[in-house]
Amino acid sequence: MAELAELEDPRAREVNERHGDDHGVNLGKLRAIAKRLKTQQELAHELWDTGDTAGRLLALLVCRPKAFARDELDAMLREASAPKVQDWLVNYVVKKSPHAEELRVAWLEDPDPVVASAGWALTSERVVKVPRGLDLAGLLDVIEAEMKDAPDRLQWAMNTCLAQIGIEHPGHRARALETGERLQVLKDYPTSPGCTSPFAPAWINEMVRRKDGKDGQG
Repeated sequence: MAELAELEDPRAREVNERHGDDHGVNLGKLRAIAKRLKTQQELAHELWDTGDTAGRLLALLVCRPKAFARDELDAMLREASAPKVQDWLVNYVVKKSPHAEELRVAWLEDPDPVVASAGWALTSERVVKVPRGLDLAGLLDVIEAEMKDAPDRLQWAMNTCLAQIGIEHPGHRARALETGERLQVLKDYPTSPGCTSPFAPAWINEMVRRKDGKDGQG
């Protein structure tokens, strides 16, 4: 923790706080510490228990994802107040856990929009990697009914799922594009030059164009 405190950069904190993350540690330097420490599950528990955002991010890099119990992961998500901690917990830990599917189903129905957004993030992963057994039409029904008025983080996660359904599943592409056009969610989101817009129709069309280009070359 002393080492992390020494890496605190006020300018980095200022930038991070705009996104709701209360830490000022450069993530490249944080990853370098994690690389040095390697996997240490007990240390990960101790770092998490500090409640410090930088400490928790480091914990997620040095932990053993499969060692956490289901209820432990559920509690960690609910305790994680910083968006970056929530994202890393889902992407670096829960996705590798044997409890991922059980948590996905439970979180998808949770009344807490942050918890529900984690359920949608796990659903997007399945849409891309293991779609068998998913009710894609049913997911599109929920997105059509709820995405427009959802809180920001939940809206973003549902929009990602909408885009991935459109990109990966040609049979549902027309509906995904029509839904995105009608709802107009993230239509005006500022996008850096060279980056793909998160507006679902633009995102779907660009990724399909790239895939088709690759297929044509192959």
